[in-house]
Amino acid sequence: MSGGSYYVPATSKWPILGSLALGLMMVGTGMVLVYDRGTLLMVVGILSVLAVMALWFRDVVRESRQGLYDAQMDRSFRQGMGWFIFSEVMFFGAFFAALFYIRTFALPWLDGEGAKGVAALLWPDFVASWPLMSPPDPAIVGPEQTFSPWQLPLVNTLILVGSSITLTVAHEGLKEGERATTRNWLAATLVLAVSFIIIQGVEYYEAYAHYGITLEAGIYGATFFLLTGFHGVHVIIGASILAVMLVRVLRGHFARDNHFGFEAACWYWHFVDVVWVGLFLFVYVF
Repeated sequence: MSGGSYYVPATSKWPILGSLALGLMMVGTGMVLVYDRGTLLMVVGILSVLAVMALWFRDVVRESRQGLYDAQMDRSFRQGMGWFIFSEVMFFGAFFAALFYIRTFALPWLDGEGAKGVAALLWPDFVASWPLMSPPDPAIVGPEQTFSPWQLPLVNTLILVGSSITLTVAHEGLKEGERATTRNWLAATLVLAVSFIIIQGVEYYEAYAHYGITLEAGIYGATFFLLTGFHGVHVIIGASILAVMLVRVLRGHFARDNHFGFEAACWYWHFVDVVWVGLFLFVYVF
C-alpha cells in the first residue's frame, strides 16, 4: 500500500453465509417457542452461526497478521466496535427501562396511586411492593424469598470488578511490551470470568430449588432472569473472547502499537462489568 490507498477486502462468502445461518437459527428458535418443535433446526442454526463467526474472524486475523490493514482500517474497526457496544447499551437500557417502569409506574397504578390509579379496580386487594412476593393475580405464585445482595451477588460483583482490574493490568503490559505480564494477568482475568459463570449457575440452582424464583414467579421472577440471564450470556461470550485473546498472546500475536483485537476485547469486558454493577444495585440491592 502506498500514499492514500487503503486495503479493500477480497470478495467474501461469509456475509451471505452468516445471514443464512442467522435465519436458520431464528426460524428454529421461533418453532421451538411457538410449536415446541424444531430443536434440531435451532441447534444447527446456532452451530452454523458459530462456525461462520470463527472462520470469518480467522480470515480477519490472517489479513491483519499479513500487514494488509492500515490506519483507515483501524479506524473502521474502532468505529464498528464502538457502534456495537452502543447497540448493547441500548439492548440493556431497554431491560432496565422495563424494570424501572414496572416499579415506578405499573405497581403503584395497580395499588390505586397516580394518574392511572383506576387500574386498582382489577385487583382491589393488591398492595404494591418490591420485590413483588405476592402477584395480584392469585393464579400466579410469587417467589418464596429473595437473594441477599451481600452473599453470592456481592461475591460476583467483587469478581467482575477485580477482573476489570486484572484485564487493565494485562492491557498495560501489552502496551509496554511485557508479554509475560499480559499472559499472566489475562489468564487471571479468564479464571475470574469462569468463576463468575460458575457462581451464577449455583445461584440459579438455588433460585429454582430453594427460593421459588422462576420465570413463572410473577414479574419479579421474569425481570430477574431476563436481566441476569442476558448478562450471563454476555459474560460467557466475553469469556470466550478472552480465551481467544489468550491463545493469540501465547502465539505471539499483537504488538505494542498494533493490538486493536485485544483492545476491543477489553472494551467489551469493561462494558459487561459496568452492566453488572447496575444489575447488582437495581436488581439485588434496591
